Amino acid sequence: MDFKSSDPVSGPRTEDHLPHTAEAGVKIVIVGGFGVGKTTMVGSVSEIRPLTTEETMTQAGIGVDDNYGSDSKTATTVAMDFGRISITDQLVLYLFGTPGQERFWFLWNGLFEGALGAVVLLDTRRLEVSFDVIGRLEERGVPFVIAVNTFPDAPRYPTEELRSALDLPKEIPIVECDVRRRASSRDVLMTLLRFLHALARAKAPA
Repeated sequence: MDFKSSDPVSGPRTEDHLPHTAEAGVKIVIVGGFGVGKTTMVGSVSEIRPLTTEETMTQAGIGVDDNYGSDSKTATTVAMDFGRISITDQLVLYLFGTPGQERFWFLWNGLFEGALGAVVLLDTRRLEVSFDVIGRLEERGVPFVIAVNTFPDAPRYPTEELRSALDLPKEIPIVECDVRRRASSRDVLMTLLRFLHALARAKAPA
């Protein structure tokens, strides 16, 4: 299964209309703690100009929001990010990025509705933030893959060490990515689709 194009996208996206050949749309959620790169991922991979709901961070968030490792961040998602990418001429992914600050997590329930799968973005400087995120997905039965966003100053851990720390079963994929790069974000989505395909095959009658 290949993307329609693997070339980097620069400048404004003009593909506002679905191809007339599109037959199926799949909802994917991109989740994670504050500042892990969800908005950046949606923006880098979307073939349309992404919808964002970022607001400027204010003094009111001091002591409420945990922005460790994201001290230079000046805006935050307060509702969702939205983008779209065509996997083939027939299959389209609709991407929904969730707000990362815990005080906005009540919005996640609506964003999870109808989602076929999820990408959990990790920052290894703040692994503990991902525990509740993963727990919420497991409670709702949403299949997911783990994508470690490789921040320059973040520690690197072997995959199995991460798996143990997150208490994940061996079948859940863990991949590294740079969400600023379209090809890297695309590869994460392809990993999720392959995982979902494998789950569907495992559940199919013999």
